[in-house]
Amino acid sequence: MASRAGPRATGTDGSDFRHREKVASHYQMSVTLKSEIKKLIIAHLVIWTLLTLQVIVSQLKLVSHDLIAMPYQWEYPYLLSIIPSVFGFVSFPRNNISYLVLSMISAGLFSIAPIIYGSMEMFPMAQQLYRHGKAYRFIFGFSAVSVMYLVLVIAVQVHGWQIYYSKKLLDSWFTSTQEKKKK
Repeated sequence: MASRAGPRATGTDGSDFRHREKVASHYQMSVTLKSEIKKLIIAHLVIWTLLTLQVIVSQLKLVSHDLIAMPYQWEYPYLLSIIPSVFGFVSFPRNNISYLVLSMISAGLFSIAPIIYGSMEMFPMAQQLYRHGKAYRFIFGFSAVSVMYLVLVIAVQVHGWQIYYSKKLLDSWFTSTQEKKKK
């Protein structure tokens, strides 16, 4: 196959790819994990926005409490869960290990801890709904306990995967750092 400048030089038929340099695996892993964590941060932002809207609407009394229930106590500290996502997002451009570690630690404090507290806070109401079929709080006609437990299940998965991928990313960055120090 000829190029615009004339015939192709000999030995450049594409069969010499085995001798070319390859991107190191930890760099490929870093790009993949950053992408996955960004997707999880977006999912977290959706959950966080919905809970923030519920808190704002109920506190400002924009609609009746029959339509949107008052927030549970766990929802207020969960609003701080935006902090780990910000730290995680800030750590990406320069592979900042410190911010990623802060993100992982604060995810446990501001995300997982309120979720555990929320599951314990709502358990008696869920038990009452299950045993007697009675619900006293509603969100758009659905039992608030059922809706919020669904939110909790999704949030646990999002934060769990976010911490898991962050740990793998941290290991990848440590590998990269150690190789640079050896040279």
